[in-house]
Amino acid sequence: MADHAPSDGLAVASTPTQPQPPHNLGHGFRALHNPNYRNYWIGQVISITGSWMQTTAQAWLVLQITGSALSLGTVAALQFLPVTLLALYGGVIADRLRKHHALVFTQFALMIQAFIFGLLVALDVIQLWHIYLLAAAQGLVSALDTPVRQAFVVEMVGRDDLPNAIALNSMVFNTARILGPSMAGIIIDQIGIAPALWLNAVSFLAVLIALLRMNTALLHAARPATNGSATKRLIEGVSYAWHTPAILSILICVGAIGTFGFNYSVMLPLLARFILKTDATGFGTLGSFVGIGSLLAALVTAYLTQITMRRLLLGAGAFSLCFALVALSQVYFVTAIFLVGMGFAGVTFAASSNTLLQLLAPDEMRGRIMSLHVLLFMGTTPIGGFFIGALSDVVGVSITLLICAALCLAGTLAAIFYYRQPHPVPQTDTTPA
Repeated sequence: MADHAPSDGLAVASTPTQPQPPHNLGHGFRALHNPNYRNYWIGQVISITGSWMQTTAQAWLVLQITGSALSLGTVAALQFLPVTLLALYGGVIADRLRKHHALVFTQFALMIQAFIFGLLVALDVIQLWHIYLLAAAQGLVSALDTPVRQAFVVEMVGRDDLPNAIALNSMVFNTARILGPSMAGIIIDQIGIAPALWLNAVSFLAVLIALLRMNTALLHAARPATNGSATKRLIEGVSYAWHTPAILSILICVGAIGTFGFNYSVMLPLLARFILKTDATGFGTLGSFVGIGSLLAALVTAYLTQITMRRLLLGAGAFSLCFALVALSQVYFVTAIFLVGMGFAGVTFAASSNTLLQLLAPDEMRGRIMSLHVLLFMGTTPIGGFFIGALSDVVGVSITLLICAALCLAGTLAAIFYYRQPHPVPQTDTTPA
């Protein structure tokens, strides 16, 4: 890695400049030429759609049982608390294990959790404490699953196609965000909550089949790190991030937006019920508007040959502005427009942060660096979710969301200020395109 800042002061990583295919329609999907990744990607489309259905059904069920913003925030807090407590150790484990084997285990465990959830609802014995317990169990598995999944992408496609694969992952995630909530809303209104949960359980079979059929001989697997205790290796990863200004700048921004901005599982139900006063179908559609903007951003990102810090910070700033406009709006179609913008800016920021961190991280430390990303992006959700739920009960939903938007912007400005300080900026050993 070089120890100087690139010429624009903000570009810290990019794709390599070896010969690229022509910029035709297929160029944006070039990572799908890899058969392992292609099968995994298709499985993820199905599985993540099911996951969004469960997220929507769970939030609606909590509000149906309690009508309380605080209870909804508590579910989010419990779901992500294990990620907060264990994500860093999840990164250490990710660097020690064969990621392919680990993912088979975590995906199977999440399938069992979804099946039990649906069974309790179908038997009409579900209680709030059941939801709390199931949310915590899901979070426990996710503490390992998420850093492993993120670090596994480069093992499937290699460094050259990593930015494209991350963009395609965002495309999957946000296609699912469009389909999942809308499908869940219709199913909840027409059939009930349990079928939405069971469909999620079945959807895990798609990614499990893709993993079990994968040709492991084609993986770019890094040698598992086995030296030193787990705590020593954790400290090593944190120290590397702390002393690498480009990485730390990204993590500052991720921490602010992950805590106060990406709490859709709390924010959207509160908007639907207390501000826009819509039904389950209307609530599900709100998530789809976020997904439309996010999908558009993922498509744009897939065709880029360079991912820069400038793009990350612009995405973070635009996300904060759109978030503030959502907080101020009380008209459904106006809110929908701002949610599209929020989704576009959010994925621009999220895909950029993920790509830059993976390119900046050494191969043997990628799981630990990505666990910091998971901790700050997902593991801070208990803080943000509880904050939104508790404060909304006191000052109202609109004011609470406006405060959160301001905190997202403050984090973005702090990242810009820190990054522009005169210190060496490590970058990848690739040449900007």
